[in-house]
Amino acid sequence: MHLPRSKSILFRTIPMATPAFSYASQLRHELILRNRLYARELDYVESYGAAPVIVYAPQGDRHGNFFCPAYRAIISNPAWMRRFDKVHAQALRALPKADRRWRELDSSMSSDALLMNIFCTPGVLLSANLCNMLGVEIDSIPEFGWKARVPLRRSRFDRTEVDMRLGSLLVEAKLTESDFQSRASLIVETYLDFDEVFDCDLLPKVEIHVARPRTASEFPENQSQEFESVIGDPDAVSNIDPLIIPAGESGYAGYQLIRNVLAAYATGSSFCVLHDARRPDLREQWFRIMAAVRLADLRPRLKVLTWQELAALLPEPLQNFLDVKYGIVPPGKTPSPIVEISD
Repeated sequence: MHLPRSKSILFRTIPMATPAFSYASQLRHELILRNRLYARELDYVESYGAAPVIVYAPQGDRHGNFFCPAYRAIISNPAWMRRFDKVHAQALRALPKADRRWRELDSSMSSDALLMNIFCTPGVLLSANLCNMLGVEIDSIPEFGWKARVPLRRSRFDRTEVDMRLGSLLVEAKLTESDFQSRASLIVETYLDFDEVFDCDLLPKVEIHVARPRTASEFPENQSQEFESVIGDPDAVSNIDPLIIPAGESGYAGYQLIRNVLAAYATGSSFCVLHDARRPDLREQWFRIMAAVRLADLRPRLKVLTWQELAALLPEPLQNFLDVKYGIVPPGKTPSPIVEISD
């Protein structure tokens, strides 16, 4: 594949982003710098804009966005390879043209790619310590983009996908996404078990500023993999037309979390949020949702882990990959230094 390349001429140490940046912006800035260095000998392009994001292209049995053993496992597993069917939502306006359509998993900001880098690496799920941390059986087989079928009123279901199912564990993965999305109260309260599972007075409320569902292309590049329809089954809320929900309507923050807790309840599963330790804002949002769960037997099945905590239990070559490309290292260790490549 012929791709435009960036020239590497000068290296200099770059200080970490200032505290004035939001946590998401700060992490995004760091990943941009890390991947600009990491991509030097790989096929890649940079997105348009003031803060260009590295987007990688496959090279035979190698892909710059993936740990090599993980990618070889992915291309040999048709179910895992189907995750590459998801086209990059902003490729037409944000990325240079190429012979192949750009995919969400090509982006260096993709939390789904990070998730697969870890859980598709052979031998990772043979670790008893890691499986005990997650609460799953050893050698469980991960399913990515699992359809949860969360019950709705009127005998219908929301079939929006969960990032990963691992045995009886459902996982929501986050990296640079700004939040867990918001939805109008009229939509969220359509879930069958909503009132049984949640004390709605304790859930975080927001004002919905968009009077219609946003399309994938309206999401920032780093969130485009997070685009979802208003409801998984368009017929499930036939008595509600999202297009007429007025701007300023009340809604709930943390919609993805609410939906996944309901999925865990409906399926008798556990649910875990995986986020970066550099994103304490996401952890705080998750704690607010957990605090609103009414059911004592469901609360112990809700958990949160950081990529850094997982990294401590991963094979050393994979740890090195996560360090250089993402700045993810086990707790107590210092990430490798960051440099900038000037054109």
